[in-house]
Amino acid sequence: MRPPVTLTALMTMALLLASVVGLQALRDQRPSLPLPAGADSPVLYVQSGSVMKRAALSYDALAADIYWMRALQHFGQTKLSSAPGKRYDYLYPLLDLTTSLDPDFEVAYRFGAVFLAEEFPGGAGRPDLAIALLEKGLAARPDNWKYAQDIAFVHYWWGHDFGQAADWFTRASRLPDAPNWLAPMAAVTLTQGGNRASARQLWTQVMNNAEADWLVDQARFRLLQLDAMDQIDAIEARVKIFKARTGEWPRAWSNLIGVGLLQGVPVDPRTFPYELNPYWGTVGLARESTLNPLPAAALELK
Repeated sequence: MRPPVTLTALMTMALLLASVVGLQALRDQRPSLPLPAGADSPVLYVQSGSVMKRAALSYDALAADIYWMRALQHFGQTKLSSAPGKRYDYLYPLLDLTTSLDPDFEVAYRFGAVFLAEEFPGGAGRPDLAIALLEKGLAARPDNWKYAQDIAFVHYWWGHDFGQAADWFTRASRLPDAPNWLAPMAAVTLTQGGNRASARQLWTQVMNNAEADWLVDQARFRLLQLDAMDQIDAIEARVKIFKARTGEWPRAWSNLIGVGLLQGVPVDPRTFPYELNPYWGTVGLARESTLNPLPAAALELK
């Protein structure tokens, strides 16, 4: 049983964590500062979970929250940055430290895995690290079917490895309290892996059954991306009809509208106009579309 929390203990903890985070923030702003021997990262002055757990004086969950906030900050700032050399190098170490401090931090595992798996520049482009993080969560909580389900989704959506995805859906379905739709997903993944219909089925199941709002939002976003991919295919088919009739690619949407192949400028599910490449006859999302980037692996699904 934990001893009662005293004001002195709380103040000591607050000062300790403020010092650590403050030092890291200073190093973020001034990466040219010399680092102590063995400290390789300008962001992570404290890199060891065991060291931080000792420093946290039993307030592991509070320290984990602070490092989770730093992971979110690092991800958000990097994602929004327009710097050509931007990188998510510290995302996994921050998530690893967060989950070492609090092995039951489910959101950090699951949300963090999405950040890691998402294709660059929208995310780190490291599905391997996403799986490593989720496997760490599963080692801490072997009965948590959500981690196994998420590993299956990483293999399916970002890795395009349908065999591994099916295997992990099967594992997830055998864990306590797993929903009954997981087992059929293994068969669907194996038989229809390269099929947008199966991807739509998977994300629809997540949207309809997820307990967390952020996961519902993620599923809705993926379904909108699938809608956009279907629309792009349909529009490109009309572009090819124009080419077959005229012998050249349309230079603008007005060419297609003028011959009745389109009723107006096509827009994506978030109402951003699609872009037409007049040299190759390809269609894509507008640069400013909030559905960017479409997953490269999923673009191969039909």
